[in-house]
This record gives sequence, structure tokens and C-alpha cells, in this order.
Amino acid sequence: MTDTAPDRLHLEDDGTFPNNGLPVLLWRSAILTNGDTASAIEDRFHANGWGGSWRNGIFTYHHYHSTAAEVLGIARGSVTIQLGGPSGETLDLAAGDIALLPAGTAHKNLGQSDDLLVIGAYPPGQRPDMLRGEPDERPEADQNIATVPLPATDPVTGDDGPPPEWRRARS
Repeated sequence: MTDTAPDRLHLEDDGTFPNNGLPVLLWRSAILTNGDTASAIEDRFHANGWGGSWRNGIFTYHHYHSTAAEVLGIARGSVTIQLGGPSGETLDLAAGDIALLPAGTAHKNLGQSDDLLVIGAYPPGQRPDMLRGEPDERPEADQNIATVPLPATDPVTGDDGPPPEWRRARS
């Protein structure tokens, strides 16, 4: 369990990628172990009600999900990601870091270490679509994003309800 409040990153709609009025949340060094960090991250996500987990990397093209929030845990290695589209924010993530992306948040892998392993998961009842910023995706994507419910639990802390930073942004 982490007692550290996450960093917040607000991304604007750039006309191609909708992003979201909710902030991206970033916990640095949230889960570090001397053993199997990937399993520790999966266990944390599952214990906190997040499922549909996968082990892989992050796609090397801009994409987003209009039907689901997504949590990404860096289990091994490091990656530079761009959030928000081509003119968005660039972040370096390392093992133990966790990023929580609200529905509609564009993300892209700009470069990674050879040993990168990412664990991803989704809130209960949410299944991600795959959108790449094509002109015909909107306004349906905007409608989807507006109807995605806030998650019932925080994937990192396990607190009931969505992360406080998302509750405040919606009120």
C-alpha cells in the first residue's frame, strides 16, 4: 500500500485525441519488491477489483480507449511515454511506477529498455476499445468517454470509490 499522493497531469483535448477532464495519476515507486514485481502489481490490481490484466509493453503509436480507464504498472525496465497526443506530455517511467489513465487518454511508447514489462488492468465491467485518433472516431468516442463510470475502487490504494483526485474533478 502506498501512502504517497499521486502526481496529477491534466491533458487537454487536442482536436484529435479527446483526453479527459480527469487527471492522469502517477505514483512513483508505488510497488517495489525484491522478488516478482510483476506478480506483486497484478496481485495489487486484482485485490483492488481491477481485472482483465495483461503482461506486455505499450504500443509505439498514439492510441486511446474510449470505453475504459486503464492502469499501467511498470514491473521491470523503463519506458518513455507520451500522453495526450503528439503535442502532449512526455514522461519517463521505471519499475515500480504506476500510471492511471482515465478513458480517452492518448498514450504512446517513445522508447523503452530491452527488459520492459508492463502490467495493465481495467475496472470491473469496463472493456477497452482501441482508437488511434482517426477523424471518424469522434463524436462517438466523446459520447463513450462521457458515459464511462468512475471505478468502484482505487487500483493502487484499494480505497473504496474512485481516486479522490477523480472525485474532486467530477464534482
